[in-house]
Amino acid sequence: MSIESAIEKKIQQAIAAGEFDNLEGKGKSLDLTGYFNTPEDMRMAYSLLKSSQFVPEEVELINEIAELKKRLGDPADDNEREALNKRLNDRLLALSIALERFRRRR
Repeated sequence: MSIESAIEKKIQQAIAAGEFDNLEGKGKSLDLTGYFNTPEDMRMAYSLLKSSQFVPEEVELINEIAELKKRLGDPADDNEREALNKRLNDRLLALSIALERFRRRR
């Protein structure tokens, strides 16, 4: 039995067992625009990062800042407001540093 036929047999067994029934994006067409807009030498790296749901540091910081700003709208007390403000300022500084590092790499 060749390797190709062994692989095909495994795939057919998985299909029969329903292992592919709940895959993310099932029934949706693939949008490859972003893939082909990415420089050819970076496609594989970006594809791996995306499929492993990697989020860049800058994006994580932006999301955390948004959450802190939302929480600042309704703090329970002054101590909490002060702690949230300190954390927000720390995250804003970290974002500024990360963005500057990114700019210098380009």
